[in-house]
Amino acid sequence: MKTTLLIMAAGIGSRFGGGIKQLEPVDSAGHIIMDYSVHDAIEAGFSHVVFVIRRDIETEFREVIGDRIAAVCAAHGVTVDYAFQDLHDIPGPFPEGRTKPWGTGQAVLAAKQVVDTPFIVINADDYYGKEGFRAVHQYLEAGGRACMAGFVLKNTLSDNGGVTRGICAMDADGNLTRVAETKNIVKTAGGAQADGVRLDVDSLVSMNMWGLTPDFLDTLEEGFAEFFRKEVPADPLKAEYLIPTFIGQLLAQGRMAVKVLRTNDTWYGMTYKEDVPAVKENFRKMLEAGLYRADLFSDL
Repeated sequence: MKTTLLIMAAGIGSRFGGGIKQLEPVDSAGHIIMDYSVHDAIEAGFSHVVFVIRRDIETEFREVIGDRIAAVCAAHGVTVDYAFQDLHDIPGPFPEGRTKPWGTGQAVLAAKQVVDTPFIVINADDYYGKEGFRAVHQYLEAGGRACMAGFVLKNTLSDNGGVTRGICAMDADGNLTRVAETKNIVKTAGGAQADGVRLDVDSLVSMNMWGLTPDFLDTLEEGFAEFFRKEVPADPLKAEYLIPTFIGQLLAQGRMAVKVLRTNDTWYGMTYKEDVPAVKENFRKMLEAGLYRADLFSDL
């Protein structure tokens, strides 16, 4: 069964070089987090990679990332496509003065013409670990319609400041019932809290790792049109069409069921500049433990 890895990379800056967190090497060989995500997806069984980028960074992206990863993919029978997120690709009049991207919902929708298999959605600059890719792939391969990798809250926190996480509520069968976006979650001596309220560090949270099927894209497209009718007029310069928010609406309306697949892997990201040394140290430890090879793709 063919399956697709959809990488949301449109947020990468148009000027490549120092300071772009998605391009920060995390090991001595110069690999970036995206390399590890592609590795883990191929290892799990995904056979198609789609990069969602902006048209204005296509040349630089291909030179710095895309062509290198495409060569690796070709060597393992994995195909690569590009989709382009465009600020003006919208189902309504363009709001004068708008510069802010429309959000993850539009990013996924941009790939509608090149995705015709079940797919997994991830952020370009997040490290998810192997377990989530395996779990989502197995679920989709078995005929599942929609799922989400649920990360343990304590495995997603930063030592350097507050983070925003979507804390999940589930029913007795492990189906998602609600995602509560919770801002400014900080580590404490006893666990974690947000604005003075203690949180259960064993709660599952959404890190934007979704398993979906092509028919969801039709629903997403319908939702984007409704978003333009209802949300954009009230906040034309800042309104965002976000995957977790839209899925939350579908759940509330009883129009969708999403299975939560627990993963115990630690999520790594570079939310703060101060996170970089710790992330690199964790990759060093994973390499030392044999979780990956220094020649990253040589074990596929």
